[in-house]
Amino acid sequence: MKRLDDFRMRLGRNELVPIMIGGMGVDISSSDLALEAARLGGVGHISDAMIKTVTDRRYKTKYVKAKQAQYKYNVESSDKSEVKFDLGHLAEATQMHVEKTMSRKQGSGLVFINCMEKLTMNAPKETLKVRMSAALDAGIDGITLAAGLHLGSFALIEDHPRFRDAKLGIIVSSLRALQLFLKKNSRLNRLPDYVVVEGPLAGGHLGFGMDWAQYDLATIVAEIMAWMKSENLDIPLIPAGGIFTGSDAVRFAEMGAAGVQVATRFTVTRECGLPDDVKQEYFRADEDDIEVNQISPTGYPMRMIKSSPGIGDGIRPNCEAYGYLLDASGKCAYIDSYNREVAAHPEAKRISVMDKTCLCTHMRNFAIWTCGQLTWRLKDTTLQRPDGSFQLLTAEHVFKDYQFSTGGQVQRPELEAVAAA
Repeated sequence: MKRLDDFRMRLGRNELVPIMIGGMGVDISSSDLALEAARLGGVGHISDAMIKTVTDRRYKTKYVKAKQAQYKYNVESSDKSEVKFDLGHLAEATQMHVEKTMSRKQGSGLVFINCMEKLTMNAPKETLKVRMSAALDAGIDGITLAAGLHLGSFALIEDHPRFRDAKLGIIVSSLRALQLFLKKNSRLNRLPDYVVVEGPLAGGHLGFGMDWAQYDLATIVAEIMAWMKSENLDIPLIPAGGIFTGSDAVRFAEMGAAGVQVATRFTVTRECGLPDDVKQEYFRADEDDIEVNQISPTGYPMRMIKSSPGIGDGIRPNCEAYGYLLDASGKCAYIDSYNREVAAHPEAKRISVMDKTCLCTHMRNFAIWTCGQLTWRLKDTTLQRPDGSFQLLTAEHVFKDYQFSTGGQVQRPELEAVAAA
């Protein structure tokens, strides 16, 4: 019976354990988590989602406070078109996070950064170029393009000296999306170094409509593989979404996948950036506690635990401090929904907004609990303590379970002693 460790993922000259940990923001895929993946010979991601919040928390910078002070005059206005990010500060924050992460890297693996196109930031092209360029300047091993078609993203960094040196990949959820990306970038003579094929069971934003349940990851992967073979393309494919055991991963490796991307099982590790009390909510979740809804202002469906405290919370938009989802005109769908409810309830001290959420604030506060469809199985991967809480795992334990397990099994950890109060 084969184990995932019987295979290797080859990305250029790098031969790796075929395990990639996905890039979950805001700082859920923390530096510590990514560095463990690299130390163990795989690939880890950090995320640049709300990068200024991340650096403020981790490195005691004051980027958010400075932006909020600059645009304080605009807080009561529904017109956010003037609220812009300082590109110099954005570059500094990105470089700081990447440099401090890479300076601690050990082992033969790689650390990538996940860059979402849907973080439009009231200047989509300008901000994305700065984020990618700064990450390359700071020595990141690779960039994974996420949450969008990214038809022009390669062109934004084609003049960067590391454009052909760093690993560059993209997440797609269909053959059509990959075809569009390759066609648009054909003039650059630069294929992606890998393609993550994300299926309908993934966490967070989905590349599907509300009919997501009609799709199947293995079918999409097989379709892309067949087309690539017909086109004589040799690009490593990395399936993602719903790969819960090492045996699940082996099935894709036997199909010809280069490796797998996994994330859900790492949300409840010590190295994950989620607060420990939220990790317990992930453990406690049952299958019917997980939903796909349309509250994200990005326009993408989003999977989360339906008891997330941010759902329905009608807080005032915090674009002056954050504003990561403001489009090129300075608009966000949550602002419209918030203003509608304020107008409908002029006397209310607090309103509820059910159709959209202030994703920046609530993701920053860990109040939107995005998750994979199989999160309800997490309780079966660990031990429950006498007080009802679940023992957190280590990233190494989960990584090695994927690497060496067989027969669809999950190895639970040894019971830890609990210090006396």
